[in-house]
Amino acid sequence: MKISDWPADERPRERLLAHGPQVLSDAELLAIFLGSGARGMDAVESARALLARVGSLRALLEKPGADLLAEPGLGPARVCALKAALELGSRHLAAGLARGEALSDPARAGEYFARRLRGLPHEVFAGLFLDNRHRAIGFEELFRGTLDGAEVYPREVLKRCLAHNAAALIVGHNHPSGSSEPSAADRAVTLRLRDALALVEVRLLDHFVIGDGPPCSLAARGWV
Repeated sequence: MKISDWPADERPRERLLAHGPQVLSDAELLAIFLGSGARGMDAVESARALLARVGSLRALLEKPGADLLAEPGLGPARVCALKAALELGSRHLAAGLARGEALSDPARAGEYFARRLRGLPHEVFAGLFLDNRHRAIGFEELFRGTLDGAEVYPREVLKRCLAHNAAALIVGHNHPSGSSEPSAADRAVTLRLRDALALVEVRLLDHFVIGDGPPCSLAARGWV
């Protein structure tokens, strides 16, 4: 049976328009991108089969484009649409931070770092620069490393803060291993950064560690 033959209140597009995208399952959201299914399957069935092969929606979206092209039913147009949707979500979140609103919810910053850094195959240490009212000025990837870690140089971070004329800074880095538990080295570099930035009156507000689960805030643990 084609999706067009389903009752109207069960079709993914009609449900999305009537109730919003949050009511749809991962497979239903993916089916809207696919548009049609493989031979003998509707779009939802094809989406379920695709998610079953790769393990989860997140695993699918984090696959490199070349790997996605190898998946049955995903041609260049569909792969581009999926990657574009993921980037649109990241830019939408970044635009929200750039509207001039003060960043009063730490979880929002953690979510932003997770969107930017989670799933990268190597460790990246990044900074979110803020003005004296805690409004976002800019975001930069400051250091890149390997699977095991990235060297962080407080002097270079200091220079970027001065270049942005930042009054405060939030930093974050990902653990490609998937663990969001801060290491002893993470705690040590946080204290070094805090002390170095204090010399030029820049406050280090938080350091997020990004893994598979929720971002870990070192400030919430009293380590900043």
